[in-house]
Formats: sequence, structure tokens, C-alpha cells
Amino acid sequence: MAKRITNQITRSALVMLTLNNQQISAFEGETLATVILLSGEPGCKLGKADNPRGPFCNMGVCYDCLVTVIDPASPDKRLKSRACMTMVKAGLRVFTTQEDSI
Repeated sequence: MAKRITNQITRSALVMLTLNNQQISAFEGETLATVILLSGEPGCKLGKADNPRGPFCNMGVCYDCLVTVIDPASPDKRLKSRACMTMVKAGLRVFTTQEDSI
């Protein structure tokens, strides 16, 4: 299970966002992949055998962490984004592709 580094670290502001219709807190500057890995249900999409697949490369190459993001500044737009390349922002609504129930 993933854990946040907490010792001898200065964090930015704690903000709230929604991940698969559940409120979750995160720190500005973290990536959505971090939030997903820490959520306890780290699957972003389903593999061939319907097994959850989480972020894989964490550097924007593989697209295994593709999620749907709704920014509160543009609530009518649904963007497909790589979670490892998308920074946390207050009020984001994020749906993994396995939970893509917008």
C-alpha cells in the first residue's frame, strides 16, 4: 500500500476533491496518480481479465492512468487526462475509467 512521506516535509495547502464520487483530501502539488494510489482502490482501468490496473510508469508514457477530470472552472467539459501528469486542484471531480459514471 502506498503512503505519503510525512517526516521533515513541508506541505502546501490541503484541498478537497472528488474521486469516484467520494470526497478525498490531497495536497496541492501532488499528482492525481498519488491521490489514486493512496485512495485504497488504486485501479485506473480494467485489464483484459477485468483486474484493476493502476498507474504504471508514473512519467506520462503508458496511459495506464488515464482518468476523466472535471474542473470546477469548466464543469461542462470532461477531459481525459493522465493522472500522473495532472496536478491536484481544489474541487476537481475525478473518475477512473473503471468508475466512469459521470
